[in-house]
Amino acid sequence: SRSLFDITIVCTTDDHQADYWMKRLAEGICKSDDASSSFPMVLAVSEDWAKGGAGNGLGTLYAYQKACRVAQEKYNLDINALLKEEKVSAALYHTAGKGTRLAPLPASENNNKPGVKLPVCHELNDGSFAPITVLEAVVKQTGVYALSRKGRLSVFWGDQIFIPSAPFKYTPTHHADIMCTLLGGSAPTAEEWAEKGLDKYGVIAVSSGPEKNAAQVEKVDHATATKMLKVLGDIGQVGPSLGSFSVSALLLQALCNEYKSELTAKEGKFDTDPHFWMPLTLPEGDYIALMNQKGVDGAVSKVHHERMSKMKSGFDMGSMGLFGAVDVGQDACWWDYGLLKLYSENNLKFLDNDLNSDLLREFFAVTSKHMNSTIGESTKVDDASLISSSKIKSGSISNSVIAGVEAVDVNIDGAIVVNCTAKKIVAAKNSILYNLIDDSEEGIVAGEGDVIVSVTEENGDMMELRSKHSICGGKAWKEKVEGNEMTFEEVMVKNFGSNVSVIEEKRKELFKKTSSSFGDF
Repeated sequence: SRSLFDITIVCTTDDHQADYWMKRLAEGICKSDDASSSFPMVLAVSEDWAKGGAGNGLGTLYAYQKACRVAQEKYNLDINALLKEEKVSAALYHTAGKGTRLAPLPASENNNKPGVKLPVCHELNDGSFAPITVLEAVVKQTGVYALSRKGRLSVFWGDQIFIPSAPFKYTPTHHADIMCTLLGGSAPTAEEWAEKGLDKYGVIAVSSGPEKNAAQVEKVDHATATKMLKVLGDIGQVGPSLGSFSVSALLLQALCNEYKSELTAKEGKFDTDPHFWMPLTLPEGDYIALMNQKGVDGAVSKVHHERMSKMKSGFDMGSMGLFGAVDVGQDACWWDYGLLKLYSENNLKFLDNDLNSDLLREFFAVTSKHMNSTIGESTKVDDASLISSSKIKSGSISNSVIAGVEAVDVNIDGAIVVNCTAKKIVAAKNSILYNLIDDSEEGIVAGEGDVIVSVTEENGDMMELRSKHSICGGKAWKEKVEGNEMTFEEVMVKNFGSNVSVIEEKRKELFKKTSSSFGDF
């Protein structure tokens, strides 16, 4: 049976994306089994903040408050009260952002970064099958924590999936708890600290005492960390932070009250790690020193630490601690889709035979190599390839993962092909073909490492955008690569305000029209 949060809040880039996700999730992953219940409920809101964004700290508070208003207006429900009474669990997913390092895939989804599709299909509410999106996979995975978090708001990032190896059912003991990978049964030595690269991460340290209080430091060496973490007493365990966290209804309210002026004016930028957790868990001097490493003036850090200390002193913690850790386990599986190379690497894992790949297939309900597909008798397919919801008449497929593909003839080797239709598809090793609709005789041809996507407009006009497996979109963001007429940044600007729901319907219509012109499969 599925585990889901009662309330799913999605923070998007614009209102069109918010409308898209409200409908898509409510009719799919978060579809209610009980018509008489208000839950599970989906509330999607856009982050209409001042230029530069709110940061994930203020962004969380703002999106939560905005979602509460939507729930009140749309369903006459007081989310704040339900959370305080511990009647519901709520999760918020941050999806806003440019997705530069995943370019050109988010461009093909008209800046709807969480709508990037994975090469494996799931069943929609109308009985049809379609490639699952990254966000749908994240919502599905994070639901395992829902039962443990009544009365709390959980916050996750929309492009990372992790399967915990540590128990995910637990009783929260702190008003805020943050996910991390705790290493070993004791605090690491200076050598172990360096060896595990802990000086490169945000690190969570947990005291050895029964309260298991935690504190956070960021990108510091062992000696500095040891000095700063004296506030905990004896350190029991440490490990890198995953960033995802949950907060009690009381602490959430206290933070919303504290940042009321910023939230009302929609101004300022604060992130959770440097502006919430570190000033709440570290002494003033250590906090100032840490922020100084980030280039923040000491006077600014001093004022901010005083502000958070004042909030903390006025906060009634009751029987709970302030800040704790949730260990995901050292053997947790982690699949990140925020980078083009990782999108390729993690999707090609479907072909492997190790434990990680077994878990990946189990999570995505891959029960056979050919699912819901029609493959012509003359098509040669190797034992490794995974084919979902596709129709292929002839050709050969080896070491590839394809989903939602309809083609007359293919020659696909070591590639990822998602939602494409053409008379002929040739895709070489490490190539990615995505959202392409082609009715030409020569079809689609991708050389080794080629990344080819299509960007569709509301009127049905399509533009091809290219890159390479070896190109990082973040570094090449402002460059015209692979013969493109526009830079990735220019395409993003052109995509601003796109009605992604209308475009998706248009793309489906064009796909169907084109594939049906090829005759029966």
